[in-house]
Amino acid sequence: MKPDVSILIVTYNSADEIARCLNSVFVAGRRLREEVVIVDNGSTDDTVAVVREQFPQVKLVVPGSNLGFAAGVNLAARHATADYFLLLNPDTELIGHAIDRVVQFAREYPHHGLYGGRTLKPDGSLEPSSCWGLPTLWSLTMFATGLSTLAPRNRWLDPESLGHWERDTVREVGIVTGCFLLVHRTVWEQLEGFDERYFMYGEDVDLAIRARAAGLRPVICPDAQLIHEIGRSSATPAAKMLLLFRGKASVIRTHWQGNRRRAGLALLVAGVGLRAFLSALSARLRGRPSSGRWETVWQQRRTWLQGYPERKSSGGNGLRPAFGY
Repeated sequence: MKPDVSILIVTYNSADEIARCLNSVFVAGRRLREEVVIVDNGSTDDTVAVVREQFPQVKLVVPGSNLGFAAGVNLAARHATADYFLLLNPDTELIGHAIDRVVQFAREYPHHGLYGGRTLKPDGSLEPSSCWGLPTLWSLTMFATGLSTLAPRNRWLDPESLGHWERDTVREVGIVTGCFLLVHRTVWEQLEGFDERYFMYGEDVDLAIRARAAGLRPVICPDAQLIHEIGRSSATPAAKMLLLFRGKASVIRTHWQGNRRRAGLALLVAGVGLRAFLSALSARLRGRPSSGRWETVWQQRRTWLQGYPERKSSGGNGLRPAFGY
């Protein structure tokens, strides 16, 4: 019998997380028929073995290399058979009937197109990364001046964080992130999935912008709750930050034009430069070595500022995948 929802997971060295995630999936989806499709992006740990041995009911796709997140999700979608796709990070654990609730919400309000949930930390407090506001010249100005860091989650000075909203009410948002994202198959096909230029970071922003241009209104369903255990930004390696800013630059280059694009990129560079300077200064004053993250991002600004290179795919518009369901 055809499943109601296909849960799409991309793993990469996720052996310590994937069992908890999948156990929560198979407990949480009680009323709906679900299938799980996992694409493993070249893990070098025991991720594949854990899935094969403990969860034989999972569709496991092993392409043999690291395709990146966007291409990995697109590949999982091509193996999915349900009408709804639920993108899920391997470092999440669903709470209760999260799948049932978000699918039911989508069925009742199909005009939104993209649906997210409410992510929590292991201690039950809010983990706000289930959604963000769209980047604007104002939000980038706040980043460039450092005010978004000085006043995190301030409604005006850190607008992309959506203020102190606890994600506990139904609300339309700029971006539903890929850690928990429900979309109907027809909408996914209409939007042609993720743009595979984005190796990691920025693909969900790009998808949200294209969805809104198509008349859709991404929304949060607060009754669909899950735990999302992510590392703090201070522990983020420089390599991941370089990908993050490459993704940000790609979004600006793709969706902004003319003076707005030039200003946006300049503000992005200015914000990185300010943080690199303050990081180095603080290290000198304390007589301790700097982590070097911001300095590395600043030094390599000419590279990430160009965004992700355009990558030809097997069909469609040359940038995004063609879906042959």
